[in-house]
Amino acid sequence: MDANPLVSAVRQVKACFDRSTACLDEKDSTFAPIGGTFTVSQHVAHVAQTIDWFLEGAFRPEGFDMDFAAHQAEIGQATSLAAAREWLDRSTARAIDVFSGKTPEEMAAPIAAGPIMGGAPRSAILSSIADHTAHHRGALTVYARLRGKQPALPYG
Repeated sequence: MDANPLVSAVRQVKACFDRSTACLDEKDSTFAPIGGTFTVSQHVAHVAQTIDWFLEGAFRPEGFDMDFAAHQAEIGQATSLAAAREWLDRSTARAIDVFSGKTPEEMAAPIAAGPIMGGAPRSAILSSIADHTAHHRGALTVYARLRGKQPALPYG
């Protein structure tokens, strides 16, 4: 158990995601149930990208980067589940580093004014990261079932 509850929560979010999606493998990377939806690798890459986005947005003086077309273009390049998982590992490690390296006062400081969480304490990004990750974890369990696989329950 980490002394920092934010770090513990990030580790828990990642563990739940990993358990639920462990049945997916590289052969599933480009699977999408219908056109116009994320593939398996794009889902995982999007989760990683969004963790990075929340971390950057919470601490940038100008707030969140709202260039969603650029974000989508980056995710559109994801074709390997292994590479997307590596990105998620890096993003999670970065979140742990950020949360363990900030004082309670820094985490309580407000996010820059704007349409995304403007004025909320920086620590509020954790619940958004957890909720967003759970949403995509759930979608990927549906994808796994469509591939004839049985995802594990997320909670260990």
